[in-house]
Amino acid sequence: MSWATRELGFALGYDGTDPGLIEPGLRKGNPRRAHLLVSTVLGKHIPTDPAAVLDAGNRLGDLVRERLGGSDAVVLGFAETATGLGHCVAARIGARCYLHSTRRAVPAAHTLAGFEEGHSHATSHLLQPEPAGVFADGLPLVLVDDEISTGATALDALRALHRFAPRTHYVLASLVDMRTAADRAKVEDAAAELGARIDTVCLAAGRAEVPAGLPAAVAALPEHRLNPAGARRGSVARVRLPWPADVPEGGRHGFLRADLPGFERALAAAAAELRSGLDPARPAVVIGHEELMYLPLRLAAALAAAGTPTRFQTTTRSPAYVLDEPDYPLRRGFRFTAPESGDDAPRYLYNAAWPGADPLLVLVLDEPADTPALTAAGGLLDVLTAGGADVLVAVVPGADPRLLRAARALPEPLYGPDFGSYAAHEVAWLLKDLSAVDLEADVAEREQRIQAGVAHYAESLPIEFQPDAAYRELFDKVLAESAERLALAVGTVAELVVAERGDDVVLVSLARAGTPIGILMRRWLRHRSPALTVPHYAVSIVRDRGIDAVALDYLAAHHDPASVVFVDGWTGKGAIARELTAALDEYHAAGGARFDDELAVLADPGHCVRTFGTRDDFLIASACLNSTVSGLVSRTVLNAELIGARDFHGAKFYRELAADDVSGRLLDTVTDAFDTVRDLVPAEVAAIRASDRTPTWTGWGSVERVRAEYGIGTVNFVKPGVGETTRVLLRRVPWRVLVRDADAPEHAHIRMLAAARGVPVEVVPELAYSCMGLIKDVQ
Repeated sequence: MSWATRELGFALGYDGTDPGLIEPGLRKGNPRRAHLLVSTVLGKHIPTDPAAVLDAGNRLGDLVRERLGGSDAVVLGFAETATGLGHCVAARIGARCYLHSTRRAVPAAHTLAGFEEGHSHATSHLLQPEPAGVFADGLPLVLVDDEISTGATALDALRALHRFAPRTHYVLASLVDMRTAADRAKVEDAAAELGARIDTVCLAAGRAEVPAGLPAAVAALPEHRLNPAGARRGSVARVRLPWPADVPEGGRHGFLRADLPGFERALAAAAAELRSGLDPARPAVVIGHEELMYLPLRLAAALAAAGTPTRFQTTTRSPAYVLDEPDYPLRRGFRFTAPESGDDAPRYLYNAAWPGADPLLVLVLDEPADTPALTAAGGLLDVLTAGGADVLVAVVPGADPRLLRAARALPEPLYGPDFGSYAAHEVAWLLKDLSAVDLEADVAEREQRIQAGVAHYAESLPIEFQPDAAYRELFDKVLAESAERLALAVGTVAELVVAERGDDVVLVSLARAGTPIGILMRRWLRHRSPALTVPHYAVSIVRDRGIDAVALDYLAAHHDPASVVFVDGWTGKGAIARELTAALDEYHAAGGARFDDELAVLADPGHCVRTFGTRDDFLIASACLNSTVSGLVSRTVLNAELIGARDFHGAKFYRELAADDVSGRLLDTVTDAFDTVRDLVPAEVAAIRASDRTPTWTGWGSVERVRAEYGIGTVNFVKPGVGETTRVLLRRVPWRVLVRDADAPEHAHIRMLAAARGVPVEVVPELAYSCMGLIKDVQ
C-alpha cells in the first residue's frame, strides 16, 4: 500500500486493467486538485527505462489503430505532459501528421487555434502547425493525453479543432482513464452535438478514490525542502547536437510522415555525437525539457541500445508534494526558474536519481531554453549541481518554423482554361506548366537518344503529330460508332469502383491517357447521383521513374489516401500497373502515406488489373489522337533541369492547337450515350464481380513470345493493344505493326496511320491482342 493511501486515504481502483501503470501522488497548493496520478511508464516524474516508455506508447497506438479500422489519421498530443507519448502513438500508427499543443509562443509561427485546460496550473494551449494545412483536413483525429480525469480538456480541444476543421471521427487515447459515468456521458453528449463519433481507448481504466478533505489534509502536511544540497557541487559540460534547420525535432509545428526519414538520419547523427562525450559505464538519466520529450526519449533509447545504462524523464510545470518515503513516488524534487525569457513561473524536476549509483544527468533542450537563466542562481543547472549532480547539457538547434513552412509548401493544381481545354471542375492537373519551354525534338533523333541510353523518354517531348483530314474524318466515324460501347465501359468501371470502395472516392487519373477516362467516370457518377461530387485529379507517372511523389504529398495533405482510386485508359503489357505498385510501395517505405495500388482502367486486354470496364481490346477513341483529344495537354515531363524537388512533374498546354481540339466533343458524345446504356450497366458490374478477376498477366506472356520471335532486345519495344499501337505510330519510330485480323474495324485508324508513315502491317492470326506495334531499333 502506498504512503498516500495509508496516511491520507487517496487510493486508486481499477476496472480489470493493469494496476501497475500509476501510483498515488499528491499536489500541494492546488485547492481544486490535491491528488496526482504518477505514471510509471510516462517518464515524467520517475526515471524510466526508455524501452518501457516506448512500449507503452506502442501499446496505446495499437489500441488506436483498432478503433481507426485501417483509416489514416492525424494525432494531437497535449502539452506538456503528453507531447512525447502522442508522438509515440503517431509513430506507431504511421499518422499522416503529428502535432502537439504548445505553451511557448513562437513569434515566427502562425497560431491555428487554442484551448484551455480547466484543472491545470497552466491553461493556455496553442496549436501552431506549419503550414496550417498540414493539420487541416478531414481525417480522423486522435487526441493523446497521459490521463483522462474528467475528459474536459480533451473536449475543449476537440471543440476548438472542430470549429476549424470538422471531422466525423475522433479518438481520445490515454494511458489511464479515470472518468466517472457522468464524465463519460458528457463525451456522448459532445459526440451528438458535433455529429461525430468519439471513441476512447486506454491502457488502464479505473477511478481515483479521493477523500473529501484531501486538499485540506495535504495543505496541513509539513513542508519538505526542495533543491537538496549535496556534499559537493557537481560539474557542467556542454555538447551541441547537430540538427538540420528544416527537420522538425518534435511536433510543436507538426511532424509529417514525410519528415520521418530526415528525422531518423538526424537522430542517428545526434546520438553519435552525444555518445562520443559519455563514459558508457556510467549510468545516465536523460532529461527532456518541458515540451521537448520525444527526441530526448529516442536519444535515451539510442544510448541504452549502445550499452549505456540509461533512464529517461522530463521536467514539468506541475508542483507536487515531495516526501522521502520508500513507498511514495516523489522522493526528492528541484524547483527552478523557467529558462525561457519572459516566463517567471517556476518549473520542477523530480527524483532525477539512480538508486545505488551516481548517474550523469543529460539535460536535452532546444535553443530557446538555453538561456542565462539556466546557470543563474535558482536556475536548473544551479540547483542540480548544488545537489551534487554532474550535468551534461545537450543543446539541439531545432527547426525553424519559417523553413518548415517553406519546405512543406506544396504547389497548387493547374486548371482550365488557363491550363488545358477541360473545364476547371472536370479535372485539377497536379502538373507544372512548361508551356513556354521548347521541349519537342525530332521523333527519329529523340528515339535514337532514348535507345542509346543518353536520355530518358520523359525528359523531352515528341513533336505533336497532327493527322490529315481523312484521319480526322475516321476519328469522327469511330467516335460515333463506339460511343455507346465506351459509355457502357465507363459506367461499368465507375460503378465497380463505388461498389467496392464507396461513394467517398477521389479519382486520380494517370496523365494523360487516364484523364478523359477519369472525367467520364466522374460525369457518370454525377449523372446517376446529381448530389455526388467526386474530386478528380491528373498526376504523372513515368516508367522507370515512378509516380510523382510531390503529387502524392498533395493528395495526402488534402484527402484520405484510402479514398484515392488511380485511373488509366487501358492496359497493354501491364507495365504501368507494375510501376504504380512499386512506386506506391517505395513512397510508403520512405515515410509517405499508404495508397491503394488497385488501378481502375476502361479496358484491360492484358488481364493486368481487377477493376475494369471491359477486357476487350477495342478502339478507345481517346487513343486515336494526341493532345487534341486529351485537353490539349502534352504527355508528362520529368526533367531535372526543369522540375525541382518540390515541383510537380511538368507538361505543356498546346493553346495553338485549339482549332483542332476534339477533347470536349469526345466527352460530350460519350456522356450523351449514358442514358442509352444505363440499364445495361448493373448486369455488367454483377458479371465482373462474380468472375475470377485475378490478374493473369497473359498479355505480358504474349509480348515475350513476340519479342523472342522477332528478335527484339527489350519488351519496351513491343506495344500491345489498340491504344499502345496507336501511340507507337503517333510518337515513336515504328518498325512494323502486327494485326490479328487484316480488316478488323478496331484498327482501321492504325492501318491508315501505318500507310501514311510507310510502316508494314503483318497479319498474325494467333496474336493475343487485336494488334501490336513494334518500335524500330535505331542503334
